[in-house]
Amino acid sequence: MQITFKLYATLVKYLPPGTVGHAVVMDVEDTVTVQALINQYQISDKQAYLVMLNGVYIAPESRAEKVLQENDVLAVWPKVAGG
Repeated sequence: MQITFKLYATLVKYLPPGTVGHAVVMDVEDTVTVQALINQYQISDKQAYLVMLNGVYIAPESRAEKVLQENDVLAVWPKVAGG
């Protein structure tokens, strides 16, 4: 099945080489969880500060259980500071 995986700010470097922008459309197994995909890209729990699935926040304790569905959009942000 296909999903869209988006990484923002300093996490963009974890996307596959040749990715344009901050998102990649990819094929995943129909049993993959939010946490499994984050782990696959070697993003630590500390780095995955804000995780949203289709615009809905996924708490750290729910990420290992939440299975992705066809056409989902998973977006991950690091902790950011601004002024």
